Amino acid sequence: MDLSQIKLVATDMDGTLLNSKGEVSRHFFELFEELNALGVTFVAASGRQYYSIIDKLKPIKDDIYVIAENGALTMRQNKELQTTEIDRETYLELLEIARTLKGSQVILCGRKKGYIEDYGQDFVDMFSEYYGRYEIVENLAEVTNDKYLKIAICNQKGSEKYLYPALKHLEDKLKVKVSGEIWLDLSHNLANKGHALQQLQEKYQISTQETLVFGDYNNDLEMMTRAQYSFAMENAHPNVKEVANYTTKSNNDNGVEYILSKMINDKKLATRV
Repeated sequence: MDLSQIKLVATDMDGTLLNSKGEVSRHFFELFEELNALGVTFVAASGRQYYSIIDKLKPIKDDIYVIAENGALTMRQNKELQTTEIDRETYLELLEIARTLKGSQVILCGRKKGYIEDYGQDFVDMFSEYYGRYEIVENLAEVTNDKYLKIAICNQKGSEKYLYPALKHLEDKLKVKVSGEIWLDLSHNLANKGHALQQLQEKYQISTQETLVFGDYNNDLEMMTRAQYSFAMENAHPNVKEVANYTTKSNNDNGVEYILSKMINDKKLATRV
């Protein structure tokens, strides 16, 4: 496998670039400087909120593209490049359905911030890892001064078992994504990482053969199809391993850094020939 032709790298965050403690390795930032010097475009693509992503990647936040909220928002240098939002009528319908799911917490992922009702301090402590800016409101239905990018639903018993069966009937008109063990996301049909990445590829005329992506969960599936060099983490969901063309080490074993190191070496060798 020769990775010398790669011009764009896109990686998921949780379970992929981040270890199980939610940390980015120092080695990654060292590798990023080499990627940057080689002219490779880097994209962080996550279900996380934009502000949470750039907080994790603070040293390089002005040098990267960010696909946030599972593709509903693309940003660079704090400038909005695209949003794919849900209209208010659809939002209210989804909110009503989400409220029927017992034992679950509902988050409105807005452009400005995340919004939750008062679910208690334990939930806030967990939730704030993924949302750098948020507000606790009395009623989510009364939030009117923001764009509705996504509804995220949390269930500690498991999203695939307890949330997806109750919501999969919405798939004919929306994206219904199991995005983590306890998370499920509802968004516009075009709000996915693959579509957002495709827009960047077309903007810069970068082909799938020149693209390298990493992912671990179902919200990465569309992104996997946008790259010939698609890597599932060793810890990835079986669906991702089935779709990806390659696998790498787990997120706790620096699987992203392992492949990026090989890519950088391939590029350097190619320039010497």
